[in-house]
Amino acid sequence: MHHGHCTYYLNSRFTKINKSRHSAYALHVHLVFITKYRKPILGDLHHASFGQCAAEVCRDFGAELKECDGEADHVHMLIEYAPTVQLSVLVNSLKAVTSRRLRNEFLDLRGAYSKPVLWSRSYFAGSCGGAPLEVIKQYIQNQRG
Repeated sequence: MHHGHCTYYLNSRFTKINKSRHSAYALHVHLVFITKYRKPILGDLHHASFGQCAAEVCRDFGAELKECDGEADHVHMLIEYAPTVQLSVLVNSLKAVTSRRLRNEFLDLRGAYSKPVLWSRSYFAGSCGGAPLEVIKQYIQNQRG
């Protein structure tokens, strides 16, 4: 596991176009959850367990956890998802399920707060990847007539 800043490269892993019956898509979101009060309570074992749990939640939504990392007070995820996924519902599920699982699995996290919480109520979600604007403009222009 590396610590420090997070960089995502636009490469063939992330530019794959997914197809369903009525759409083609390549949607990725960068999510960041921070611990309540930014307490530095997460270690390598917590991050490993978080990654496994987050991957399961993503699969349940038909999404895929592509990358997962973090530091003592936050986690980063790169998730590929379908246009049918409501991002706010995925986020709420990820926060609830990972919080419950980690607090059940690790005694040290149970004692970190007076209430049964792990994550701050806020989160960051940023879109990333996808086709360059010029490619999209060409695609739109080629749809005429």
